[in-house]
Amino acid sequence: MTPIVRFAPSPTGLLHVGNARMALLNWLHARRGGGSMVLRLDDTDTERSSEAYAKAIQQDLAWLGLTWDRLERQSERLKAYDETADRLRAAGRLYACYETPEELEFKRRRQLARGRPPIYDRTGLGLTAGERQAFEAEGRRPHWRFRLDEGEIAWADLARGPQRFEASNLSDPVVVRADGTFLYMLPSVIDDAAFGITTVVRGEDHVANTAAQIQMFHALDADVPEFAHLPLMTDISGQGLSKRAGARSLTALRDDGVEPMALNALLATVGTGADVAPEATLDDLASAFDISRYGRGTPKFDEGHVWQLNARLLHQMPFEAVADRLCEQGLDRADAAFWAAVRPNLSRLDDAAWWYAVCFGAAEPVVDDPEFAAAAAAILPPEPWTEETWGAWTRAVGDATGRRGKSLFRPLRLALTGVEHGPELKALLPIIGRTRAERRLRGATA
Repeated sequence: MTPIVRFAPSPTGLLHVGNARMALLNWLHARRGGGSMVLRLDDTDTERSSEAYAKAIQQDLAWLGLTWDRLERQSERLKAYDETADRLRAAGRLYACYETPEELEFKRRRQLARGRPPIYDRTGLGLTAGERQAFEAEGRRPHWRFRLDEGEIAWADLARGPQRFEASNLSDPVVVRADGTFLYMLPSVIDDAAFGITTVVRGEDHVANTAAQIQMFHALDADVPEFAHLPLMTDISGQGLSKRAGARSLTALRDDGVEPMALNALLATVGTGADVAPEATLDDLASAFDISRYGRGTPKFDEGHVWQLNARLLHQMPFEAVADRLCEQGLDRADAAFWAAVRPNLSRLDDAAWWYAVCFGAAEPVVDDPEFAAAAAAILPPEPWTEETWGAWTRAVGDATGRRGKSLFRPLRLALTGVEHGPELKALLPIIGRTRAERRLRGATA
C-alpha cells in the first residue's frame, strides 16, 4: 500500500521542535514508501487560530524541506462534519447529554473517591423525550457523545506492537460541544477517511483516542488506517514541549542560524538509540527510516546537540551548496578557496561574514612587537601566493629573527587576523593577499 500520511497542526502558535519531529517522521514514512503527505490545518478554534500562524507553519515546514502534496483547512469542511454528525445521530451513534461542566466534574470526583475509573455513566443515553424537553426548557443545550460499542478494540501499532482496549473501560467521547462546535476526535476521522490517509503517526498521548476513533471509522464504513504512536519528546530536563510552556520555536532556531538538515538529522534519530550524524538530504534520512526502530523511552531534545551537528554539517558542505546564500549576505567575493579555508571554523553560516571581513575588509591588527612585525613584513615574498607560501615565509621569518614555535606564529596570526585562533593561515594568507598582509604587519587597519 502506498502510504498517505497527514500532519495536522493547529495554527494557534508557532511550531516547536516537538511538532517538527512528528511532521518529519510522517514525511519520512511517506517518502520511504513513495507516498504523499497531507498538511491539514486544524483551524476550527476561531478565537485562537490566525492566518499569520498558518503561514508561519507552512514557512517552517518549507524551511525543513517537508513538502506536502495537499493542503486542507478544517474551517472549510464544517458542512461535511455537520452532515456526518447528522448521519451518526440518525444511526444512534451520537446521543445528547445535558450535564453542566460542574455536574460532570462532580461525577468524576465521586467515581475517583470510590476507587473507580472516571468513565461517563451514559446518563444522557437513557434520557426520555420528556426529560430532554425539560432540560431544553431550562435553557440547557446538549453536548453530543459518540456511543462506543461493547467489546475489544485492537490494532497492531507500528511502534508499540499489539494494542487492546475494552470499550467498557472507556468513556463515550464528547465530539460536539453545546455550542455546536466540534472537538478533535470526529472531524479528524472524517478527514482521514475523506483524504485516504493510510498511516497516522502521532504521539502516544493519543493511544486511548485511537481506540475510540477506530470505532468511528467503522461507524462511517471507512477503512481504518494503520497507527504508530511514539513517546512524546521532552527537553533535556524532562519537561514537556508545548507552545504554552515556551518551547523553542522553529522560527527562533532558524533565525539563530540552525541549518535545517542539522535539525532534521537529530529529530529523525532521537529515540532510536542510533548515533546521530549530519545528513546532506532528507532522502538520505528517508532511505534509512524505519518506524519500528523508535523505542518506548522518552526522547529528549538537547539543543546543544543541534549546534554540534550544525557545525559538522557546515564543515562538510561543498561551496556549491552555500554559494547563493553567501551572495545573499553580501559576500560577493567569496569563492571555493575562501569557503574551504573558513568552513572548519564555522558554527553557523553567518559566522562566515566575520572571516570575509578578515580576508577582504578592514581587520584590526594586533601588533605587540612592531619591530618583529616590520621585519616579517620586509621579507614577504612576491605574489602569486599559494598554500605553500605560509610555510616558506614563516621559515624565512624564523631564520631572520631567531624565533620558533608560538613566539613566531602567534604574533603573525594576531597581526594578520586580529585574533588568536581561526582558519589555517596557509589557506587564509593567499586570500588576504600581500597588500593587506603588509599593511597589517605594519599596524595599519586594512
